[in-house]
Amino acid sequence: MLRLLLQTLPPDLVHRDPGTGPVRIEYFGTAGFVLHGPSRTVVLDPYVSRPGVFTTLFRPLVPDAERIAALIPVADDVLIGHAHHDHVLDAPVLCQQTGARFIGSVDACNVARAAAVPEAQIVQTEGREDIPCGPSCTVRGLPAAHGRVYFNRVTLPGTIDTPPPWPPRFRDLRHGLVLNWFVELDGLRIVHIDSAEFFEEELKDVRCDVLCLCAIGRAYRPNYVADAVRLLKPRWVLPCHWDLFTPPIEDEPLLLPGVDVPGLLDEIRAAGSEPILLPLRGSWRCG
Repeated sequence: MLRLLLQTLPPDLVHRDPGTGPVRIEYFGTAGFVLHGPSRTVVLDPYVSRPGVFTTLFRPLVPDAERIAALIPVADDVLIGHAHHDHVLDAPVLCQQTGARFIGSVDACNVARAAAVPEAQIVQTEGREDIPCGPSCTVRGLPAAHGRVYFNRVTLPGTIDTPPPWPPRFRDLRHGLVLNWFVELDGLRIVHIDSAEFFEEELKDVRCDVLCLCAIGRAYRPNYVADAVRLLKPRWVLPCHWDLFTPPIEDEPLLLPGVDVPGLLDEIRAAGSEPILLPLRGSWRCG
């Protein structure tokens, strides 16, 4: 029944060129990306467990450790943009499996602590600081706000001041401090905006080659795409957070209600950048 009510992604819009650059970018749906550099693997907002609608609404959310290990076997650093369940739930398990550092706000780090990630693996930041990640990678959080989504409202506002229950229910995971991420990996500059909002003053001195840009909520942020491209001047823009994140990641993706992918791609082109729309579990090399 759900599939009769929701739209699928038009296949002709999907980017098929694998690219030839040294950095491979893999997309795992929602705002989840894996950046594979020659010497470092950086993961952003991983969420591949994707429990169904009933579980999400009515039961504790248990990360699917087997699926996480199968889909993201390697990670050195895991960056969290905000602490909603579809951005943070899988990160603690991924860090436990790989030994990666968990990097995020106090709110996100309290989720990691709830899941018993060792404190030595947790890097807490309020943003605006360069965090070295090996010899050829640096990351920096750019303070932002959570975008407005349905009914022009922010979903689950608030903070996570102490470690929440684990496993949590979705309502335990408030967004907390929102961080857009700047990543410089093997010479490639990437900005990740996982919710459709940003502060211009935080981006005014930032430039990037690749912009990972949240799709849901775009309608409620005036000039969202044009402003992001004007400020960051990316050559390429990779839309994210356009897919319904409750069906299994192996299924044909469904669009989140209200997401206009063709319109988003047109706005990216009109702003002067090239859109790269990756399928779920798709990848592209650039640099």
